Amino acid sequence: MSATAFERVQMARHPDRPYAMDLFSTIFTDFVEIHGDRRYADDPAMITGFARLDGMEVCVIGQQKGRDINERRHRNFAMSKPEGYRKALRMMQMAEKFGRPVITIIDTPGAYPGIDAEERGQAEAIAFNLREMAGLKVPIVVVVLGEGGSGGALAIGIGDRVLMMENAVYSVITPEGCAAILWKSAEKAPDAAEGLKLTAANLKAFDIIDEIVAEPEPWTMPSDGDKKSEATYAKIADTLKRAILRELKTLSALDTKTLLENRYQKFRKMGEWI
Repeated sequence: MSATAFERVQMARHPDRPYAMDLFSTIFTDFVEIHGDRRYADDPAMITGFARLDGMEVCVIGQQKGRDINERRHRNFAMSKPEGYRKALRMMQMAEKFGRPVITIIDTPGAYPGIDAEERGQAEAIAFNLREMAGLKVPIVVVVLGEGGSGGALAIGIGDRVLMMENAVYSVITPEGCAAILWKSAEKAPDAAEGLKLTAANLKAFDIIDEIVAEPEPWTMPSDGDKKSEATYAKIADTLKRAILRELKTLSALDTKTLLENRYQKFRKMGEWI
């Protein structure tokens, strides 16, 4: 029996699910991290850097949650502040300068809503990224790895191809937040999850994403000595890697004008009512 929408939410949030840094050391090689936005500070919730994918030089950007409570606090539970989005933009601009494709990894409950982030221009930083990504002159492949929450996810989600893991979710709001607004009770989160249509299957049907990356078994980080979990992790990671490579090969064959026009049309048609 297939999982319910809220069960997908719980799988996307599983503490043992792979994070961006896990992919940077598994799917990619020679990762070199780049820090800071050159305006205010470095944001540990957003990881950026140069890497190689099967020998191809690429730029990678990902949101990182953290494995234990100390790392989660350090990473701010993957909820970026304005400097995180500006760091991501800085990486994209370097990618364009050097002619390298961009791969972004989405995994956040949303942008950080604190007063300090608002004071430093949180909404402006997100909006600026949306505009700049739309016109970036290199291929962009987006991977929704776990949670894709609201503008915090979309700020690194404007891509030529959007891939989504089978047990990931992508929505304008969390089910708990939606339930609190509509029913004044987080206990209605399962009902909200169904109504939000946040699963990979839902979003593929709406043409919000381009491809679902299969997870025939739960995708978690391998336990020490557990050969089965190691094999499952490696198999799913390889499936994702091949999907990214396939999309990059297709996108790299396009001239810049066609690449940008296709990207514009992709997002322009979302929400059309026929």
